[in-house]
Amino acid sequence: MSADIKIEHGLLLLGCGKMGSALLKGWLDFGVPASNVWVTEPHPSDWLKATGVHLNKGVPDRAEIAILAVKPQMMGAALPGLMALGNGETLFISIAAGTTIATLEQVLGSRTPIVRVMPNTPAMVGRGISGLVGNAYASAAQIAQSRLLMQAVGEVVELETEAQIDAVTAVSGSGPAYVFHLIEALAAAGEAEGLSPGVAMKLARATVTGSGELAYRSEDSAEQLRINVTSPGGTTAAALAVLMEPETGFPALLKRAVKAAADRGRELGK
Repeated sequence: MSADIKIEHGLLLLGCGKMGSALLKGWLDFGVPASNVWVTEPHPSDWLKATGVHLNKGVPDRAEIAILAVKPQMMGAALPGLMALGNGETLFISIAAGTTIATLEQVLGSRTPIVRVMPNTPAMVGRGISGLVGNAYASAAQIAQSRLLMQAVGEVVELETEAQIDAVTAVSGSGPAYVFHLIEALAAAGEAEGLSPGVAMKLARATVTGSGELAYRSEDSAEQLRINVTSPGGTTAAALAVLMEPETGFPALLKRAVKAAADRGRELGK
């Protein structure tokens, strides 16, 4: 991949918090020269200061790509300083939740190439997944470049329409929190059955992360992996009878949860 991420002139990263830092580390690890990266971050970490990038030194003369990684509520204050790059050759990639392409076009110009991306926090360990979609002015080459940049921290799926971003947000963007809560709930259930808090949490964490790794590596579907663990009439089958109950089990609960997240994403985008 390192041979494919080519930044000939300049890459601007606006915001370098947890997600921005994960992306920057991935790019540097895959061969993007620090000398070709400009970063604007009011509260730089010691790690960022030591990377050798151009830190808080404005905008490169020729910015090929501008990555918008600031929090959504800070976007309004950050964008005006980049207006000079709009309606030109600079590709803007936004990872800000709830900020629509139309909103970005209003500030940067309607002919600005824009790609909107929804990553997730496992990007911090190189195991993220991102959904992306471009506007009419983002060329096929720019979409491909966006995909490569996001692949530095995990997998990428291309979306058909921007409207699907809210579903991606609800499933994978917010999804890590659902998994972390599963660990909490599973540990609490173990305590209720007589385990000590420390042992219950260790069992829950290892079970969820190990199962996730198995799902990642296996060629079997999630359904088949579930079947493989379930002996007819056994303990797992007894538990699944509760978890798969149509009205009160996981399917109905997660459908309601994901819909709530997607609905909130649509509200934020208005």
